Amino acid sequence: MKIMIVDDSAAMRMIVKKTLRQAGFEGHEISEAEDGLKALAAIQSTTPDLVLSDWNMPRMSGIELLEKLAAAGLNVSFGFVTTEATMDMRARATSAGAKFLISKPFTPESFKAALAPHIH
Repeated sequence: MKIMIVDDSAAMRMIVKKTLRQAGFEGHEISEAEDGLKALAAIQSTTPDLVLSDWNMPRMSGIELLEKLAAAGLNVSFGFVTTEATMDMRARATSAGAKFLISKPFTPESFKAALAPHIH
C-alpha cells in the first residue's frame, strides 16, 4: 500500500512515519510532500492509496488539497493529522470527503483506530 504524508514540518512527517510503525502499519511504501501543491502534483502522477495530511500549510492547505483532488475526480482515501480539530473543521473535512481526522498530539492507538479501516 502507498501512503503519502503531507506536512510542512519535516519533523512532523518523521513523527507520523514513526507513529505508523508503532501502530503496526509497517512495510508500506511511504512518500512525503511538504505542502499541498507538491502533494497534488505527486498524487496526479502516482496515486497513493492513502493520504495523511496536515490542515494548515503554506501555498496550499490540506483542505484545499482535498477539494482539488475531489474536483479532479481523483478518489484517494484521505485523512487529516492536525492540531486544530474544531467541530467546524471536522464538518468541513467530512463534507469534502475526508475519512478521518486525527488530532495532535496523537498516539499509536489513535492512529490504529483511525487507520485500521483504510489500510490493508
